[in-house]
Amino acid sequence: MRSVRQRGCQLFVLACIIVPCVTFVTLFLQSHGWAWVPTAIKSNSEADYWKARAKDTEARNAILHRDLNALKTNRVDELNVEELRLNLTHRIPSGGCTKSNSLPKCEVIHIAIVAAGQNCSREVASQLIKSILFYRQNPLHFHFISDTFGRLILGNLFKTWRLPGGNITLYSADPVMDKVSWVPNRHYSGVFGLMKLVLPTVLPKEITKVIVLDTDVTFASDIAELWLQFKNMKETKAAIGLVENQSDWYLGKIWRNHKPWPAIGRGFNTGVMLLDLERMRSMHWTQLWRLVAEKQLMTMLSTQLADQDIINSVIREYPSMRYELNCAFNVQLSEHTRSELCYTDDVSDIKIVHWNSPKKTKVHTKHVGYFRNLYLSFQQFDGHLLRRELIGCGKPETSIQEDMSINLDDVCYDFRHEAVMTRRTHLYYLPYDFKGTDLQDITLIAQLSVDRLQMIEPLYKHWEGPIQLGLYMSDTEAQQFLKYALSSDIISRRRNAGIHIVFKEGDFYPVNYLRNVALSQVKTGFVFLSDIDFLPMYGLYDYLRKVVSMMDMNKKALIVPAFETLRYRLAFPKSKSQVLSMLDQGLLYTFREHVWTRGHAPTNFARWRTATTPYRVHWERDFEPYVVVQSNVSRYDERFVGFGWNKVSHIMELDVQGYDFIVLPNAFTIHMPHAPSFDITKFRSNAVYRECLQTLKDEFQRDLSHKYGVTALKYIQVES
Repeated sequence: MRSVRQRGCQLFVLACIIVPCVTFVTLFLQSHGWAWVPTAIKSNSEADYWKARAKDTEARNAILHRDLNALKTNRVDELNVEELRLNLTHRIPSGGCTKSNSLPKCEVIHIAIVAAGQNCSREVASQLIKSILFYRQNPLHFHFISDTFGRLILGNLFKTWRLPGGNITLYSADPVMDKVSWVPNRHYSGVFGLMKLVLPTVLPKEITKVIVLDTDVTFASDIAELWLQFKNMKETKAAIGLVENQSDWYLGKIWRNHKPWPAIGRGFNTGVMLLDLERMRSMHWTQLWRLVAEKQLMTMLSTQLADQDIINSVIREYPSMRYELNCAFNVQLSEHTRSELCYTDDVSDIKIVHWNSPKKTKVHTKHVGYFRNLYLSFQQFDGHLLRRELIGCGKPETSIQEDMSINLDDVCYDFRHEAVMTRRTHLYYLPYDFKGTDLQDITLIAQLSVDRLQMIEPLYKHWEGPIQLGLYMSDTEAQQFLKYALSSDIISRRRNAGIHIVFKEGDFYPVNYLRNVALSQVKTGFVFLSDIDFLPMYGLYDYLRKVVSMMDMNKKALIVPAFETLRYRLAFPKSKSQVLSMLDQGLLYTFREHVWTRGHAPTNFARWRTATTPYRVHWERDFEPYVVVQSNVSRYDERFVGFGWNKVSHIMELDVQGYDFIVLPNAFTIHMPHAPSFDITKFRSNAVYRECLQTLKDEFQRDLSHKYGVTALKYIQVES
């Protein structure tokens, strides 16, 4: 058996040597006018085959002639014969024989991405990373060079995504900013568009090679195929692998009097690159690109395409350092490209799609439907399905969403399981710009799902201050929300509202998890703990700021009395006197007075009607008011998912910690009507749900007594 395998391998190697040689001789003869065809070939299909090969040869010859002409018109006087040979042989047609067509399954692939800002981080998370993970079979190590916001977003995303075989290292752009900020740059990416130039300096010395990607690319194949190109590249002793530019930009034909930076022919696109860092460092890359840039800036004055201009000028000066990748590894879509020359009509050759146009999926190009579907498919793909373990690579990994301490036979297993889940979280999904330097400032905290989106705009109108919202959505819903938000003037203009997406996973609504995500991003000294279906009175933000500035807020919880209306259209009251009038008319009610009186009865609404100064109330069973507290308040207990006791447990813990509950006499918030949530429907109809909620309540109270001692015993006594 072994001898048969050995003989098969020998035949395969022989074929890889002989077939290209025979093909080369045949094509050479055809290109010189020889119409030689073996006599054995008689069928039409075989004749068609040779015609197709001849056409392919003519196309390749045209490309080679174009390159030769470009070289002649640029710097052919400085190129020797060996360099010219290398330039032409760097073209490796897809499907040719290579020494190895697979990568060892546990070899780590290193990927470097410059990702600065919130919009950029969102694009990376929803598109690029997903497409890489979808096809990958190898461990990955992402290296992100970013600003402070980008590092926060991406760091938290990977921490909560918990990808097996997916590591991340974050690098601050600040220490190397001065190395590129001196270059005048007219590209919209600003100084971050030049950051690829300093990658050999930023990345650790032990990283000897890396794939560099723009944030607007989508993979249509395993990234290992691109990583394998390093083997071919190493043989040529090139330092940078990249694809030819597919537009006429560097030919100066985009518009009249267009003067681009110097490049070889069409130049090369830097959206997808292979960097041999070891070779670049040995060539003193930092000094090399700087000298070339300084020389060109004397006449060009500034870059137009950021790093791409400088890298192309370096390659023109030193052409042997570039290795040309097959264009299928960077199919460039924009208004001025001819990307369809890279692939056949069945688009099976495409490896990577590069959306190098602000129009993205609106670019008019051949097969735009295929590209658009690819783009949208990854945007809407459920990201937690990409947590695929790589079996056999190092120590076996425990399931990231599995807690082995939970008894599988426990009737409340689902509740306990979801209480310990780490959910993929994307912080600051929309633009945010709030410094939060005022310690007397107050942030409103709330959470919602997609069925409450209509409440965001009214909330923004009622609360002028900073807001932090936790949104629970699927990947598809997050994309729909993004379109909705960008089309809303009220939402898109708001810059002091942090929107944080927690992606759906599991069977219950993680209400306290969402609240804690929002609380974790507060930058003010105080928070107003509210819900999305409540609208604060107009001017409540300013009123609360005055109150907290005049009061010692240590261990204080200021209660904002809660009311409700059963009317979908309500002339919202502008003062306390109007609230009292509407209460008398039956247009308003104290919140849940008919179905859950205990929740807010301790507020003492009868006293509130005539109160002119704040008054203290005492905790009672099931009390769950909406309060203003210091932002370092204890976090919510995440064992409570779905409906029931999520706020009650939090207020109970504040009480055991010694908080004073103070009712504000001139403040109010009103609950707006909506359809019942799915979780409250389950609670009402499912006896097991109610039984498990009671079990969790009992356990929470026992935990309080263990944590706070005899002070917490009263809660157990009250319940009994």
